[in-house]
Amino acid sequence: MRFSSLSQLKRLCEEEGSSMSDVMIADQAAETGQSEEKVFRQMADYYRIMREAVGKGLMEGRKSRSGLTGGDARRVKLHADGGEPSLGADAASAMAYALAVSEVNASMGRIVATPTAGSCGIIPGVFVSSQERFGWEDDVLVRGLFAAGAIGYVIANNSFVSGAEGGCQAEVGSAIGMAAGALVEMRGGTPEQAVHAVGLALKNSLGLICDPVAGLVEIPCIVRNGFGAVTALAAADMALAGVASAIPSDEVIEVMLEVGAAMPAEHRETAKGGLARTPTGRRIMKELYGEEGQA
Repeated sequence: MRFSSLSQLKRLCEEEGSSMSDVMIADQAAETGQSEEKVFRQMADYYRIMREAVGKGLMEGRKSRSGLTGGDARRVKLHADGGEPSLGADAASAMAYALAVSEVNASMGRIVATPTAGSCGIIPGVFVSSQERFGWEDDVLVRGLFAAGAIGYVIANNSFVSGAEGGCQAEVGSAIGMAAGALVEMRGGTPEQAVHAVGLALKNSLGLICDPVAGLVEIPCIVRNGFGAVTALAAADMALAGVASAIPSDEVIEVMLEVGAAMPAEHRETAKGGLARTPTGRRIMKELYGEEGQA
């Protein structure tokens, strides 16, 4: 890739008069030796899988293998459609769709890990709900995935996207930043605004621990995806309104690396701390595995 930081990505866009998605499509094609048309078609396939996962999660209300989760996406969507949700209908839909994809993941259905399975609902939740709201053709969303990919590339190579390495800030936090920056571009914002959206989003998730109950990607992972989709919408709106991240986004990414490295092992996907070690968390572990702590 021709960039390793968000500031370099922004500068490339400004020098070439391009969008983040333009840069990523060109660089991806060059790196893989494939045509831009072929890499675009591959990404279009990924978006179709994301959209299908939203539909499956809402229509089937799948229970997870553990029986701990499932059906909440449908509950939230019914509430959004049948009343006046506090978030407003659009944000409530994004939340429901993010929950839906995460529930499909927990029930061993097909999803796209963006950037991880634990954070797989945020980008589809934001993208599919935005497509419905604005009436965008699929190509707009596919280009948005390339923009999200460019952001994720920078985060992954300068910090973490793995909960085992950097806590949930690395998984859900990264997905929120990717979704927020991409949404700014899809809505006609500048590369500078998109980069600010990433910083705004990441700052709001710094220090978020990874504490899966019973070691499963269900509690609290699924609801964090729902909240994450709403945060991404908020960060995008702030950036489009002209709100800037006072700390440059690349520096926020560096802080995420620092915080994740300092995070105790108990709070990095080991199920040995946080919500996983509450009395209820320990009880669930014992019910599922027979002995507490034997995952």
